[in-house]
Amino acid sequence: MTAPTTTARKGGRWIEQWDPEDETFWRETGRRTATRNLVFSILSEHIGFSLWSLWSVMVLFMGPEYGVDPAGKFFLVAIPTLVGGVLRVPYTFAVARFGGRNWTVVSAALLLVPAVAAAVVMEPGTSYTTFMVVAALTGVGGGNFASSMTNINSFYPLRKKGWALGLNAGGGNIGVPVIQLVGLLVIGTAGAAHPRIVLAVYIPLVVVAAVLAALFMDNLAPVRNDTGAVREAARDPHTWIMALLYVGSFGSFIGYSFAFGLVLQNQFDRTPLQAASLTFIGPLLGSLIRPIGGRLADTYGGARITLVNFAAMAAATLVVVYASAQRSLGIFLTGFIALFVLSGLGNGSTYKMIPGIFQAKAVARGLTGERAAAYGRRLSGAAMGLIGAVGAIGGLGINLAFREAFLTGHSGTPAFVSFLAFYALCSAVTWAVYLRGTRAAAPSAAAGDGAGTAGDGAQPAGTHDPQGRRQPAYADI
Repeated sequence: MTAPTTTARKGGRWIEQWDPEDETFWRETGRRTATRNLVFSILSEHIGFSLWSLWSVMVLFMGPEYGVDPAGKFFLVAIPTLVGGVLRVPYTFAVARFGGRNWTVVSAALLLVPAVAAAVVMEPGTSYTTFMVVAALTGVGGGNFASSMTNINSFYPLRKKGWALGLNAGGGNIGVPVIQLVGLLVIGTAGAAHPRIVLAVYIPLVVVAAVLAALFMDNLAPVRNDTGAVREAARDPHTWIMALLYVGSFGSFIGYSFAFGLVLQNQFDRTPLQAASLTFIGPLLGSLIRPIGGRLADTYGGARITLVNFAAMAAATLVVVYASAQRSLGIFLTGFIALFVLSGLGNGSTYKMIPGIFQAKAVARGLTGERAAAYGRRLSGAAMGLIGAVGAIGGLGINLAFREAFLTGHSGTPAFVSFLAFYALCSAVTWAVYLRGTRAAAPSAAAGDGAGTAGDGAQPAGTHDPQGRRQPAYADI
């Protein structure tokens, strides 16, 4: 395998040949190129997440003079979640249409729109409708995740995807606590009357991210726009099963991140400064641990890690329900921060499962080597956009559940009880679909066509049904 050839086409730098599954190619040149693209992808996604979660910070600046009640604030932080989730679908396809590097430049530059708009309207007297429109604009930051993950998925071999996707997503996710820390710094020094300082920090950073992506990233020519892959992924039930699980992991992470400060203010009577001093902790830990979730999934299998993780999230939710009912802030923070950590682990393990599932299906079809890898990349890349979109919209559900709970009962306890039931459902689905019967499947798979072991990220060959048709085995995804 020769080194990747970078050529100048209309629209930017293009690599014409790319085969990360070839170990010689990966060792000599592929890894270095992939790492460079990963670094600048993380930077752009990080800024995107920060702007996406901007209104979780702006509502902390909105005192009584803004005339917005708690229910209205929960709705403001929910709107970007909905818009970001919807945009993830076209953002996924934009990578193949325009090139990963080209779209990263465009998507980063688009972040200027919500940042500048927020700087203009963030003052008392602005109508609630205007705030809603400007909050909706920050949804473009949520779209960045889908295009970034689809792009990086194409750069890395299957055995490295869990770690690489975990780093990419974790580095992006950490944009949430970072902007919350910036908000805390502004409130603690300049006071709650100066929200525009937060925007003054981020507007130059948006420009830096776009320029660096243009200078140092690459487009992959082999990644073509493939509407057939999208249709095939949409018809595959595993796409929607994984979307459900991703609602439980990422939907929890982003929903809790946006709502944490408001919950502290309304349930535990914290001031904006007191709330801001605590809200960043959970998202920070959840972001930092996401790559570890991917690494554990690479080693032990994503389905196994995901099952244990959802069971632990249910246990942490029980702690939060108890603390919420008892109005114990210390126990509440312990349980809630545990939920953030576990949602981060689950984000890493569920996203590792996606390429593994489609690779297992390729092997079950009798494909081997690069043909199997190409099939897995093709469908997993298309599925990621759909799964990421549904997962993000799960964050909307969390914020609306909190809004309804505080509107009717002045407590978040009913919302947490509903989350507990959902985590139980996710645990049951993970076991039933991906782990039930895998003890018997794994030995026959290992004896099959040598697809590999869980340790190197390759997938088992599968088993056969009574009619002799090969079935995928998901024990080690």
